[in-house]
Amino acid sequence: MAESFAFEMAAKVSEKLGSATYERISLAWGVREEFEKLKQTLAAIRAVVLDAEQQQARNHELTHWLKKFKDACYEMEDLIDEFEIQALRRQVLEQGSIGRKVRRFFSGSNPLAIRFRMGNKIKKANEMLNEIAAKTAKFHLTEKHEINVIHRERETYSFVKTSSVIGRDEAKQHIVNFLRDPVDEEDIPVLPIVGIGGIGKTTLAQLVFNEESLKSYFELRIWVCVTEDFDIRQLMIKIIKSATGRECKDMNKEELHKVLQDCLNGKRFFMVLDDVWNEDKKKWSELKDLLCGGAQGSRIIVTTRSRKVATIIGTTPQYDLEHLSYENCLSLFLKLAFKEVFPKDFEFNPLYLIPLWMANGFLQSPYENEEPEDIGNRFEHLPNNIRYLKQLRYLNLAFNGNIKRLPNSICNLQSLEILDLGGCTRIEELPKDIRYLISLRKLMVTTKQTRLQENGICCLSSLRILAFFECENLEKLCEDIQNLTALRELYIEECNNLVSLPQGLKYLTTLENLAIVNCEKLDLTMEELELERKEDGSLRKLWIGGVPKLESLPQWILLGSTKTLQHLYIGELENVSRLPTWFQDLTSLQSLYIKNCPKLSSLAEGMQHLTALKRLMIGGCPKLSKRCIEETGEDWPKIAHVVDIIVES
Repeated sequence: MAESFAFEMAAKVSEKLGSATYERISLAWGVREEFEKLKQTLAAIRAVVLDAEQQQARNHELTHWLKKFKDACYEMEDLIDEFEIQALRRQVLEQGSIGRKVRRFFSGSNPLAIRFRMGNKIKKANEMLNEIAAKTAKFHLTEKHEINVIHRERETYSFVKTSSVIGRDEAKQHIVNFLRDPVDEEDIPVLPIVGIGGIGKTTLAQLVFNEESLKSYFELRIWVCVTEDFDIRQLMIKIIKSATGRECKDMNKEELHKVLQDCLNGKRFFMVLDDVWNEDKKKWSELKDLLCGGAQGSRIIVTTRSRKVATIIGTTPQYDLEHLSYENCLSLFLKLAFKEVFPKDFEFNPLYLIPLWMANGFLQSPYENEEPEDIGNRFEHLPNNIRYLKQLRYLNLAFNGNIKRLPNSICNLQSLEILDLGGCTRIEELPKDIRYLISLRKLMVTTKQTRLQENGICCLSSLRILAFFECENLEKLCEDIQNLTALRELYIEECNNLVSLPQGLKYLTTLENLAIVNCEKLDLTMEELELERKEDGSLRKLWIGGVPKLESLPQWILLGSTKTLQHLYIGELENVSRLPTWFQDLTSLQSLYIKNCPKLSSLAEGMQHLTALKRLMIGGCPKLSKRCIEETGEDWPKIAHVVDIIVES
């Protein structure tokens, strides 16, 4: 509705700001307070927008006010989209990898840099909205929260481009055989086609409907897209329109019944009732009685997602439409999924592919409140026959909240190089034979296990990247982690019951990236790891954050990499009050990020000798920020040589 444009636009922005996605973003990047202000101010303005839109014809100043509000909504959409782009860059282009997410912190698009850069943008957006909100009082507007909503029914039709359909030949032949079966019955035979949304029930029905051999076999072919309320009068109108082309919208049910009987009487007809949801037996019986005038050999096909509907309607065993075979899925994907746009070997994952499906209208639901993302993520398990995909190299199930268990047959995929289970929070345990994934180079894990099975992950000698993400019950990592001799990146995040790290960690001499984030019970002050070791480590990037038990950074965490460490992030360490003296030995350090360490009161001695240090960012550390004020701060001489310094006051 045109008159509610600003209202709907504000609703869209509010919905985004209130979504779980932006809640996570705002928390992760420290802008939750600013986002909350935006939401509150936006809600206050939106409450009076409907009244403003109704009054604007009599008040030009109000029209100008509405224009400013619409412009503000556009700017907020741009701001939100910028955050979303950053999230997609971290989660999509990096295959949803928690490890890659951490690594991106040390690039030009790291979250702390974004926090500083976009903080001002959010502040300006708040100022703009506050200015608009301040003027509402002068217009004496009334709060209104409802508009008339037009609900649109899904509409299908009988046409299909047969050359675009892949992998349904066998199913089509099964239905055609049913339609031509010479066995006569007293009632009109009804065959339900059952399957989940989007699997191709309508397409199959269209294929059959347009089969050349059936066009001469049946005197009438009738296609009806059924409304959700299964209104008998509307169905009669649609049947007559499909059979004769005649419009009968002004007729009552008695008149429609007579026209319908004249239309069907003595004729062999084939009717498709597409997308049926009605579970009321009485309504179905009423419709079926109206169709009884057809000749022997008439047939009805019904497509539905509901097995209950199939039981009520069907006179013959339902046809369960299965997923396409792997080969046919691949063929269809190459045909439809933008093969001219993306380069060869581009790897899709749900976080990227589902938005593409949404943008092209592939994800439709009959439920008013169901989101397209939910449809795309609805699958709950992998079939056992996944073991036949011998050449599969990349499998991404990231952030699927339904999967509880993976079939052990997945361990037959000995060509698999990347397996991403990050964010699959309902997975109860990893497959027992996971050690047989001998080609695996990258593994992202979320599991409910408290302990990892022996002779499991740590037998994967080809593994280069390993991440544990949201393993809420995990208390210990695999003790034989030293067997991962090729491991280059290790990421541990949101494992709140993890209490210690394995001894073997100190033997991972090839490790280049290490991140330990938000592990509230983790104790990093383990004396047994404070053993003297050679400076033979390869660590280049280190991220330590959200470990409340930590009071001082232990030197063992460098894994013998004092001379190689280039990028260091420490954050959300509420009990760390000082930096260790070994900081002055980090001669290769190029970037240092310190965030939300409220007790940290000074920089380490000797930091002025870190001549390789090019970037320093400090935020959420009030005591330290004061000491690092340019020219006058007590610690300024230690960092005056750094080219790029950002200190949040």
